Amino acid sequence: MTHFVDRRLNPKGKSLGNRQRFLRRARNQIREAVQKSLKDSSVADLAKDRKIKISTKGTKEPRFRLDPKSAGERDFVLPGNKEFSTGDEIKKPRSGDGAGRGKDAADSGESEDDFEFTMTQDEILDIFFEDLALPNLVRTTLKETPNKTWRRAGITTSGSPNQINLIRTMRHAQGRRLALRRPKLEDVKALEAALDLAEREDPPALEKIAALKEQLAKANAKRKWVGFIDPVDVRFNAFTEQPVPTSQAVMFCLMDVSGSMGEREKDLAKRFYMLLHLFLKRRYKKVDVVFIRHTHDAQEVDEQEFFYSRQSGGTIVSTALDKMLEIQKARYATADWNIYAAQASDGYTQTGDARHCVELLNGEIMPLVQYYAYIEILDEREMEVFASEDSGAELWRAYRTVAELWSNFATKRIARPADIFPVFHELFKKTEAG
Repeated sequence: MTHFVDRRLNPKGKSLGNRQRFLRRARNQIREAVQKSLKDSSVADLAKDRKIKISTKGTKEPRFRLDPKSAGERDFVLPGNKEFSTGDEIKKPRSGDGAGRGKDAADSGESEDDFEFTMTQDEILDIFFEDLALPNLVRTTLKETPNKTWRRAGITTSGSPNQINLIRTMRHAQGRRLALRRPKLEDVKALEAALDLAEREDPPALEKIAALKEQLAKANAKRKWVGFIDPVDVRFNAFTEQPVPTSQAVMFCLMDVSGSMGEREKDLAKRFYMLLHLFLKRRYKKVDVVFIRHTHDAQEVDEQEFFYSRQSGGTIVSTALDKMLEIQKARYATADWNIYAAQASDGYTQTGDARHCVELLNGEIMPLVQYYAYIEILDEREMEVFASEDSGAELWRAYRTVAELWSNFATKRIARPADIFPVFHELFKKTEAG
């Protein structure tokens, strides 16, 4: 029988196996609890461990019980009981006597607290990102230095000692021993026992003793000649190096940092992009992220400047789209890359610029990209005023015409930190096509 021993370190002395089994069993409840827990949290809180509460119904272990129909009825009283005797019936409590889980406290009765436990950062991210993906991601051509992986390629007669296939080796050794009729150890011991009995006989049977000695000598000689394992029996696991197709993708992050974007709007945009950046880093190894900030002029910046610079100025949104096209043509050929874009703005730009943005999107950008997400940052009063999808600032109305033409163009609005997680989840949820 084969035994597998898990020697990974248990987190904080707890049983890792039991914890993983519990997370799998209560996954639906935990996913809902994580979504609620993150609703009003900042993106930075994703990097922290947090306490999660779920109903105790999801924590019960499965167990076997006697079937009263086949095993018969059993009357018993549990130890420690002072009120009931065998045969007594427990009356059902009247309606309202129990203590439910409502918001109001109960002054009598008993109830159970929710089960609370701490989830690590990795567990939270796995739960939150498990049903998210970049839409329409397709495998493209291999890079100049493609990824390679080692795959099993059968059995070979040569290799390194650490790749010995014990089962195949022992199988070939047994077949060779059977074919060459190698005497078994039991047969040798039987001959030795027979020889010992023959030598003790009185008078000794000399011919029988000589014959047994000859048989024993031949058996021992053949066992030495036909070894238990021979070099010809040894087999090794063979591996071959194969290229692995990689899904190359680039995400363009376009953020409006002009004067019309206040600190509150910029903070919401940065929170969204921080979540997007964390999602890409965790789920994909081959995704380039290009950060573009724009006022009346657009610039490609690094991650530090994108999230922490306090640049401001006039507003011309089309400059960011022009910069994106310039970078795409220089570094990311269409045939080799999955191209994505996420744009965040408050929806205000110079007169006529929205029309130019629509021309760039319809004419050049949308035929190139796999997916384009536009996130408009509003304040809560504007969210109430622009309750309809068809009403909004000039850029929003212009982009709605693009969304009608292209199925891979999405528009969403954010007014509060609590909107970030549900909007992000809706933009990047897995679909049958993606």
